[in-house]
Amino acid sequence: MANILAVDDSEPMRAIVSQALRSGGHEVTLAEEGEDALTKFKSGEFDLIITDINMPVMDGYAFVKAVRALNGDIPILALTTEGQESQRKAGEDAGVDGWIVKPIKPAQFLAIVKQILT
Repeated sequence: MANILAVDDSEPMRAIVSQALRSGGHEVTLAEEGEDALTKFKSGEFDLIITDINMPVMDGYAFVKAVRALNGDIPILALTTEGQESQRKAGEDAGVDGWIVKPIKPAQFLAIVKQILT
């Protein structure tokens, strides 16, 4: 299926996301924060990026802007605890294509991933 880069500073959340995506048949590369993810993005080929917003070192907004400077076409989903409209607007301005508020249900999460990939 798809090759997905998933970025989250929470190890338990990375495990949940990874398990859900792999159960859906996807290949998953994990990163702990934006700088790590940007390095992995530059050295790989991905069909989708799923990123947290609130992370140390390089937050999700900065990461998305950096990715957009390199590739304007790759779909990017934000997976975050931030559900406020102002946060969504900042995400859209940075280049996020979709917004998922934690906690997530694996089936719902996979349905959103499938939708954005098609």
